[in-house]
Amino acid sequence: MKRSSIIAVLIWLALFAGLIALIDGALNPNKADVLGSGESVVLQRDPSGHYRAEAFINGVKARVLVDTGATGVAISQQLADQLGLQSRIAVRTHTANGETVAYMVRLDSVRLGGIEARDVSAAIVPGLGGDALLGMSFLSRMDIRLYRGTMTIKPATD
Repeated sequence: MKRSSIIAVLIWLALFAGLIALIDGALNPNKADVLGSGESVVLQRDPSGHYRAEAFINGVKARVLVDTGATGVAISQQLADQLGLQSRIAVRTHTANGETVAYMVRLDSVRLGGIEARDVSAAIVPGLGGDALLGMSFLSRMDIRLYRGTMTIKPATD
């Protein structure tokens, strides 16, 4: 292969990698390294209108959907297996997708940026798409503000 052909291929690969990084940044604006470790977290709404982020559940990085309309934290069976969580306490739940069975657990910690809550009630939901949904069992401990496409979360003060 000629040297000019190799350079052209490398340039195209670099442009493609840059495009992928740009698209990923637009679709997933709330990566753990961007959220930092401050006393508050500012999430950007994604193109679908949702607040998605990377959080740490029991120290393991997970993709979460922040949902103020959800009663509790819900985690997928795959994430529960990764965390070594098991439960024999089955409960029937009512979700936007209908009725299902979930299994109650307690999480040692849930951390979003620099904000952490300990001993958080959660449910393993076998049919859950994605890793986790952060609902009110985590968010009720926080002060939340929605404003122009951002969600600011900080620990609530009594």
